Amino acid sequence: MQVRSTLVRGGIAALAAAAAVMIGSPAALADDGAAHGRVPLVKGPDGKMIPKATVGYRLNLGRGGNYIAELFEMKLSNGSTLKLYCVQITVGLRTDVDMVERPWNKYPAKGPFNDNSAKINWVLHNGYPGTGLDALGKALKKAGVELHDGVSEQEAIAATQAAVWHFSDGVKLDPTKPLDEEDDPGHNADVAALYAYFTGDQNKGIGEQPKPTLNIAADKTEGAAGGKIGPYSVATSGDITSLSSQLPDGVKITDADGKELKGTDVKDGSKLFVDVPAGTKPGKGAFTLKATGELDTGRLFVAENYDRTPAQSLIVADSEKTEVTANAPASWTEAGAPTTAPSTPAGSNGGGGDLANTGVDAAVPFTVGGLLLGGGALMLLLNRRRGRA
Repeated sequence: MQVRSTLVRGGIAALAAAAAVMIGSPAALADDGAAHGRVPLVKGPDGKMIPKATVGYRLNLGRGGNYIAELFEMKLSNGSTLKLYCVQITVGLRTDVDMVERPWNKYPAKGPFNDNSAKINWVLHNGYPGTGLDALGKALKKAGVELHDGVSEQEAIAATQAAVWHFSDGVKLDPTKPLDEEDDPGHNADVAALYAYFTGDQNKGIGEQPKPTLNIAADKTEGAAGGKIGPYSVATSGDITSLSSQLPDGVKITDADGKELKGTDVKDGSKLFVDVPAGTKPGKGAFTLKATGELDTGRLFVAENYDRTPAQSLIVADSEKTEVTANAPASWTEAGAPTTAPSTPAGSNGGGGDLANTGVDAAVPFTVGGLLLGGGALMLLLNRRRGRA
């Protein structure tokens, strides 16, 4: 970042937000369904209010100014927090405007960012805090990089931010004295070595990472007592953590052989059935699957009204656990009686029955996707993510 005498400080770029229709709490969502938040202010050592961040070092980038490497903290409107670096080195950070998650192709400035986005993403995954200090030290040792007394947090922040700016803004860290006000030769040498590692040949780039998804699809969600309804096909990029049902006593979730299933039995590709015993009164219900996965680093946050109020863009530097959930309906008649609704092929625009415990209109097809519970917000996923350009 630029010196604190300017409005603020530094940052970087990255992953696409999934297009979503908000059906739950709006707290974590902008008007278009994207996550949004702000960098909060805290009282600094001199009593002045400054953006909340962990400070690295002041860097020599050959730009005729002082640039401080900092790992910022952003508070999303739902109360959760993210750690981010800066891109757009010459634009000041602002704490008085909303920052909204945008796909990479919505980066608001000209320059090398889009051409180098995969390399930036590699830096975020392999730099700090995407990789912890101990793991980073081991990776450097394996790569033959020599350090003085291991990697400190300040060194890791300085080198990671410098590498991000190198790829996002085309600046170069002075390899002979990378730190502007730090004369300790060990710190200078370590930051130079880390920077060379992040920007060297081993950086092959990492493309966009998909967000965790969970989908349940069925050819048929209606049936009669005395048989099985289904199959319900499960597709997920995460790990199933629970299976619960909103079904009357005796009605069970089973596999094709009639074995009752638990959450740990369900995986990507599993086929589930709603087993309705003979004699069960006509009715309906649902079952719910939950899965967890990593919401990856590299998510890009851009000022909400950038054209009117330019602000430095920020990019997420660490991953967080995200939970996704999907509900599937079922309904049944008495044995031998005709079903009251036609079957619904997977991917069609009809619903096989009421959704359970979602607050969603039953006309919304459950086969569209799961429900994303990102930081407490409830969203119906319409697609895995937005494309780049």
